[in-house]
Amino acid sequence: MAVIVSEEQQRRLSRNIMIAAAVAVLFFIVAAIVTVRTFSGIDRYQTDIGELRDIALDDGSVLHLNSDSEAEVRFTANGRKVRIIRGEASFDVAHDQKRPFDVEARSAVIRAVGTAFNVRMRPSIVELTVTQGAVTVHSGGSTAQKVAAGSGAVIQPRTIALTRLGSKLIDQRTAWREQMVELDGETIEQAAGEFNRYRATPILIGDSRVSALRIGGRFRINDSREFLSALQLSLPIRAVHGEDGSVMLLYRDDEPAALAAN
Repeated sequence: MAVIVSEEQQRRLSRNIMIAAAVAVLFFIVAAIVTVRTFSGIDRYQTDIGELRDIALDDGSVLHLNSDSEAEVRFTANGRKVRIIRGEASFDVAHDQKRPFDVEARSAVIRAVGTAFNVRMRPSIVELTVTQGAVTVHSGGSTAQKVAAGSGAVIQPRTIALTRLGSKLIDQRTAWREQMVELDGETIEQAAGEFNRYRATPILIGDSRVSALRIGGRFRINDSREFLSALQLSLPIRAVHGEDGSVMLLYRDDEPAALAAN
C-alpha cells in the first residue's frame, strides 16, 4: 500500500535531515579540533648552516642546537621527549623525578632526570657525551646502560660501547657551545670536516698528501680564515679560494720552485 506524505510532512522531514547533517558536520569539526590539540603538541626547532641556538624549554631545561641541526620537543603530564632529527644538540635538563627526559637519536633512547649531556649524530653512529650527572641509554633491543659524567658512549642499533673520556676530550667535544672548534692532532681531512659544518661552501682537499697532515689549535667557528692561515703558516699547504667561496687545499711543494731558481 502506498504511503501518502503531505507537503507539511515533507518540509519537516527536510528540516530534520538538514539539522542532522549540521550536527554531524559540527561533531566532525569538534572531533578534528580535539585530534589536533591532542596529537600536534610538538615544537620543532632547527638551525641553518653556521647558526647556533639556545632554546629555553617550558620545564626549565635548555636545548642547545649546533649548526644545521633539527629537533622536535613534546612535553606531556607524564614525560618529556625530544627527538633529534639531524645534527648535534646539548641539553641542560631541569630536575623532575616524575617526568623523565628522553632524547631519541635514531635507534638510541637516552633518559635523564636532571643532568647535562651532548648528542651528536654522525654518519653511522650516535656519539653521547655526559658532562654532568648521569643518563641511561638503550638502543634497539639492547639492555639499558648507565653513563655517568666524564664518560660517553658510541651507539649503533643494538650496540652500545661505553667510553671513559678525559676532561680535554670533553672540552673538545663541547667547544661548539663556546662557538669554537678545538683541534688536538686531528688530520687536515678531519679538521676540514669540522669547519665545513659551519660553512655554506666547503673546504676541499685537493691533494692526497694534505689529508694525513695534522694540526692542533682552537679556532672560532664563524671565521675559518684563522684556521686557513694557521695551515699555511705551519704546514706545507696552500689554500686556493674559488669564486663560489669554496677553498681548495693543495700541497705546497717548494722544492721544484727552488730548483728552477737555480
